[in-house]
Amino acid sequence: MAIPASTIPLSGLASCLIREKLISEARAQSAFADAAKRGKPFVQYLVEEKILDSRRIAQTTCEELGIPLLDLGAIDTSNLPLDMVNERLVRKHRALPIHRRGNRLFVALSDPTNHQALDEIRFNTGLSTEAVLVEEDKLAVAIEKAINRALESSHSVMGQIIASDLVNLDQAAAEERPVNEEELNVDEAPVVRYINKILVDAISSGASDIHFEPYEKTFRIRFRQDGMLHEVASPPVTISHRLVARLKVMSRMNIAERRVPQDGRIKLKLSRTRDIDFRVNTLPTLYGEKVVLRILETGATLVGVEQLGFDEEQKNAFLAAIGKPYGMILVTGPTGSGKTVTLYTGLNILNQPEVNISTVEDPVEIQVTGINQVNMNLKTGLTFAAALRAFLRQDPDIIMVGEIRDLETAEIAVKAAQTGHLVLSTLHTNDAPQTLTRLSNMGVAPFNIASSVLLIMAQRLVRRLCRHCRKPDKIPRQALLVEGFSQKEIDEGLMVYKPVGCEHCYQGYRGRVGIYQVMPISEAMGRLIMEGGNAIQLGDQARAEGILDLRQSGLRKVKAGVTTLEEINRVTKE
Repeated sequence: MAIPASTIPLSGLASCLIREKLISEARAQSAFADAAKRGKPFVQYLVEEKILDSRRIAQTTCEELGIPLLDLGAIDTSNLPLDMVNERLVRKHRALPIHRRGNRLFVALSDPTNHQALDEIRFNTGLSTEAVLVEEDKLAVAIEKAINRALESSHSVMGQIIASDLVNLDQAAAEERPVNEEELNVDEAPVVRYINKILVDAISSGASDIHFEPYEKTFRIRFRQDGMLHEVASPPVTISHRLVARLKVMSRMNIAERRVPQDGRIKLKLSRTRDIDFRVNTLPTLYGEKVVLRILETGATLVGVEQLGFDEEQKNAFLAAIGKPYGMILVTGPTGSGKTVTLYTGLNILNQPEVNISTVEDPVEIQVTGINQVNMNLKTGLTFAAALRAFLRQDPDIIMVGEIRDLETAEIAVKAAQTGHLVLSTLHTNDAPQTLTRLSNMGVAPFNIASSVLLIMAQRLVRRLCRHCRKPDKIPRQALLVEGFSQKEIDEGLMVYKPVGCEHCYQGYRGRVGIYQVMPISEAMGRLIMEGGNAIQLGDQARAEGILDLRQSGLRKVKAGVTTLEEINRVTKE
């Protein structure tokens, strides 16, 4: 049960700000509760929400607590002892190690009363920690710079490869010698260095998948970047079997078995503070084995609800739904549309010490401390339905099911939602109204759907325009009307942008953002479900209630200059 905001004990810093009349007690209580709900430090929340100025907070803290204020902008951040502290702790607590003296580690914090941060760093490093007061906005910049610099350094170490390596590879392969596992494991071997470079390049470019594809006369390597595949390398076809063998060795597969698909996993240690997991799958093709690697990075995947791309009313509806004690929340969309990230963003908000959360997935892609995560295993009979039954005997508060695929799983999930549990899951449908009819077609009784489902959310991912190089696009008025913009929006000076391309992006885009149809199940919609209403009727009811569909949500992103019409058309036009 949620703790009322008025009973939340405020930190020492919050008390200082109240005493200095910079913020009222009620506003501080509300901000403190909201920051805790979003998993953010209190000061970071105050600055990001523009409740208080970063400089004002720092000066007040300095005067009240008698702690000297350090100007981070005046020190060289290139030689910070960042390898002393795990990157996850740095980001979680906004705590940047700046100097080590003997057995003492000085840590820059915008809230020096954050004893949890100091204690966790002390536990992880074995060093005595001392807080150094800095401004929050300068701290945010310094953290990103320091982490990026450490990452670039690790890339430069791992990514070095000379041209002669490929020549040597080709010559060695041309002799058609049998693949020797011991030889492939030698760090200096050209094949090893080449694979390492490909993996690191994929990470540095923000790719989600790597494809190694053999053909009769070519061998190509492709990255999936921002949802789109593009070729990055084409090594000689004569070395394809050696590259594949190396990947199989790294992922602990049987290198002698080339007739059946295999699954494996690679853990790549980039630095002391950063590990990357790869999920690896091989598939026999006409001209050899195709290998696909999915890049799994927990820290990069877990984002705040603000970064998902919700409109304000959509965000409020989502937060209201996950704040309910029981019921079912369904997220729908095609493979690769960000459903898992959305669910884990919600779970991360709910992940508190007093809550028991269990998930079953196929497979677990995002690993989170504090959540009991289970991999589905058909070989042992551990299906979604079997895991759900086990969860109900594990005293759960919140359950997440990777996907509802059959009636058995759907019925158990509905039962769990009706018996005091919050259930989150996904389905593969085109939009939110179709999800309700899909459940009905599976065999779930309409009254069970109406009584258990709280919210259905359809989503897609579109590429985000690069802010550095985007340019206004001249589109005729009539064409804009056809696309779905209103006459009023055009008359008010609607500006649509197009991609260009620069050193900061790939083909004019950088990153992705979600577009959503967030549909809370109202009383009217519940009655319609009970009466056996179809997807068209449910869609009409959603529009009557002012719920944006995917297209309308996408057009808002175009209007805001976040993405392009081409992207919206790519994912929403039928």
